[in-house]
Amino acid sequence: MKATGRLILALDGVDSRQSVDLMQRLGGVTRLCKVGPALFHSGGRELLERLGEIGVEVFLDLKFHDIPQTVFSAVRNLCAPPVRFLTIHALGGPKMMRRAVEAVREAAGRNGSPVDLLAATILTSLGPADLPGLGIDRPLEEETRNLALLARDSGLQGIVCSGREAGSIRTACGNRFLIVTPGVRPAGGPSQDQVRTVTPAAAIRAGADFLVVGRPIMQAADPVAAAREIDAEIETARKARKER
Repeated sequence: MKATGRLILALDGVDSRQSVDLMQRLGGVTRLCKVGPALFHSGGRELLERLGEIGVEVFLDLKFHDIPQTVFSAVRNLCAPPVRFLTIHALGGPKMMRRAVEAVREAAGRNGSPVDLLAATILTSLGPADLPGLGIDRPLEEETRNLALLARDSGLQGIVCSGREAGSIRTACGNRFLIVTPGVRPAGGPSQDQVRTVTPAAAIRAGADFLVVGRPIMQAADPVAAAREIDAEIETARKARKER
């Protein structure tokens, strides 16, 4: 079966060499991977270049959250191949997000390689009981939807959110707004440190465009087979969504 191009492998808990080796093995299933803070800090631009050399595109998940000018500079410096997606945090506010959008546009004008800028909303490791301690009084789904609308109105291409909120965000933000969903676990699998988990099929049916999956593939006895199984579930769910 042809790969969907919708599965992003989260390269968590591995080093640079292991990351490249794993993406080479999975080349027939996905050419998209997530590089988070730990891996980026250890591998840096050299890792990104090596992934690009083997035809992989990167979801660079650094979730910048700082003053507008600092985020502008950071985003501008990172918007180059093989980076396809880059994250900032919606809680940084509209001024910060708009400056990040300006940085993406400036970088695209320089190297001709546009990057989709995504806003992180409420982390999937948090649940409703965690929000009051953060000073958030809205219900979790309402707060996530509000952050998504703020990101869309600030010019971002999409957001990162749990599949549990994907449906309401799709309705609120429209079909052209990208939704990337982490915290994906196959039915019956352990949730580990994630709280708001969903199955691949449920996330796609709710409206997610891309799924970020790590440990269910990385810790599988056969990572390639596990990735193929999840990708097949994505394809089945996408067909069902189109038929509705």
